[in-house]
Amino acid sequence: MKSIFELVTRPPKRTPVGRFRTEIISLPEECDWEKFLPLEIRFIFEQSPEYRERVREILANGKAIGVRTMIRTPEHILKAVHTISVHSQENYIITWLPELLRNKHLPKFTESDRLRAKEHGEDLDAAVATILHDRLRFKRIVLLDEENKGIREDEQRFMTELSEVIYPLAVDYSVFRVIADNARERTEIAQTIVKTLLIVGPIAHVLEKFISGVGKVFAASMDDLLGESAELMALRGSGFTWRELAKRGKILIPVFALATWGALSVHGFLEEGRVLLGGAIFGFSAVALSLTTAIQSIFMYRKNVVRLSGEGKTNVTNPRALTKMALRQDFTNPARLGLFMGAACAPLAGMGGALLGIMNNGWVLAAIGSTESIVAGLTVIFADRINEWRFKRNLKRRLGAHSQTFSASPTK
Repeated sequence: MKSIFELVTRPPKRTPVGRFRTEIISLPEECDWEKFLPLEIRFIFEQSPEYRERVREILANGKAIGVRTMIRTPEHILKAVHTISVHSQENYIITWLPELLRNKHLPKFTESDRLRAKEHGEDLDAAVATILHDRLRFKRIVLLDEENKGIREDEQRFMTELSEVIYPLAVDYSVFRVIADNARERTEIAQTIVKTLLIVGPIAHVLEKFISGVGKVFAASMDDLLGESAELMALRGSGFTWRELAKRGKILIPVFALATWGALSVHGFLEEGRVLLGGAIFGFSAVALSLTTAIQSIFMYRKNVVRLSGEGKTNVTNPRALTKMALRQDFTNPARLGLFMGAACAPLAGMGGALLGIMNNGWVLAAIGSTESIVAGLTVIFADRINEWRFKRNLKRRLGAHSQTFSASPTK
């Protein structure tokens, strides 16, 4: 039976069958409009120029050809990834998922892994089978019968051939899509907490207006507590148990006490003219808890990947490479990456606010204290777009490189 924490921290099933986007060409003339074609169709024409005329012929017969791309991974695949990651791979994904999707290299399972999964009502082998079964659904070439004339068998076979041509792109996209959507699923609760920080501004403004200094303490403390909650939920969503997180929570009490002292001291430093120091201390006091947890999480991932290496579940053994892998896995989570960057920016924002002499405004205090949350929120919002842009950029480079190779090859 699943624990109440598992039920709380796993997001609801929103896309059980995934979501798709389809780019369509339906006119024969479009085959000549190279720069307006979907990138995948351009890739087909670059790889197999002989297919251009066949495509033109099909379009002339009242058919349309589409590139169907999955823009949200189905829930059952994300659940399978979560099962394997948590019960056998020490909360890691990048050590096994890309190889499974690209080359069908199975992750290594021990008997204890299988027993642990079974205790939670999960089956690791079934999870692998689920991922492999749908790995090529993420990007396919489809035929649309616009004039309802019927689709012939030879046309169906041709669509299969075209899908095989874009196989390298489809596999690369499946890796990108599953990792991105898995990160989004694991951070939904953390994102909700980040949004809650928006109420800090009005309260801090009222407090600072009536009791000077109290607004600073409230803004710094509430932002820090809520930011810490977001950090914990992001880590919990990644598979770490509450027991693991609690073991590392002992240090947070003295850190919070020190942060509260820092927030109380800010007003005095500003009155004494020690502006930069006061601003920096306010920035640090607003992120002390979450920054501490962020640093701890890197060491937690480092410890886990060392364990994976010892069990032979990853070929990486070099200490520096293991640390790099821990950082990559930790920051595949956009909320974690954003919170860490925001925590690093908060002291600079505090110093800027102090230099401008606006540290007595509750809205400003809340904004500076929420630097971490603002950066995290923007990172989460734009992570998908940035990743999509990077994927398309790499695809265009791939097309360009192949085009240059093709034009440089000698003609018979």
